[in-house]
Amino acid sequence: MGIPVVDFSKVDGKERADTLALIDHYCQEWGFFQLINHGISEDLLDRVKKVATECYKLEREAGFKNSKPVQLLNELLENNSDEKIENVDWEDVFLLSDENDVEWPSKTPGFIETMKEYRTELKKLGHKVMEIMDENLGLPKGYIKNAFDGGVDNTAFFGTKVSHYPPCPHPEKVNALRAHTDAGGVVLLFQDDEVKGLQMLKDGVWTDVQPLKNSIVINTGDQIEVLSNGRYKSILHRVVPQTDGQRRSIASFYNPSLKATIAPAPQLLDPKVENKASDPAKYPKFVFGDYMSVYLEQKFQPKGPRFQAVKAV
Repeated sequence: MGIPVVDFSKVDGKERADTLALIDHYCQEWGFFQLINHGISEDLLDRVKKVATECYKLEREAGFKNSKPVQLLNELLENNSDEKIENVDWEDVFLLSDENDVEWPSKTPGFIETMKEYRTELKKLGHKVMEIMDENLGLPKGYIKNAFDGGVDNTAFFGTKVSHYPPCPHPEKVNALRAHTDAGGVVLLFQDDEVKGLQMLKDGVWTDVQPLKNSIVINTGDQIEVLSNGRYKSILHRVVPQTDGQRRSIASFYNPSLKATIAPAPQLLDPKVENKASDPAKYPKFVFGDYMSVYLEQKFQPKGPRFQAVKAV
């Protein structure tokens, strides 16, 4: 069955109101949905797939074969152990951001140019998605973006994680990616067209995020949960290893600046706002950098205690 799919082209037409209502419902009830007809060209997405796959083969694969998860699995098999590897993931991953562009893979033809073009287009899509969340939550246009910028224009962090999950001969012994919620704001994922593996937790059941050619998967992170005062929630998700097929995953994170102060939007706490139930703030006010320090220690643990542990301001 999988997760819901939204035709994003309809936000600009006569079905806008219905489409916004659908997105609001999916943000509240799912925390995950796929966008089709999102405005990013198929040509660009095809080039992204090509350079990412070539980059893995040319610059990453040899390193993965000597990596910690491979070594640990080999040790378990040699010792005929029944144990499972719990503290590392069966994943090759690297980060692209504007701040680390000197470290981007440089041996794969077209990789840098293609990924810069892709990130530019995806960031624009991220802005559109956040503006729809603003509208659905009854917030001023640009509220979420401004909150993430921390009052200094365009200082929010936009990072892209390029991951590959090679086939694993013993999937019962490893995690491809352990269950977690995302620390930041809005995640825009371009996942593999064919090889499944990503699952999200819906009503206590692990549900496949089904491969859908050239769609962009949206999921909400912890900071959207805070800003919306819990109306939208970040959702546990994981990647399950596959015995055949290599899964490519390109996840871009629109996160607050480390200096940004995050708190439930005051408009959602104000009883004078028409049609909005007034709520007490369910989350503390904190600096995002302080939250990240807690998150890095507790990423694979329940999220509730993170909000308690972060230093309130």
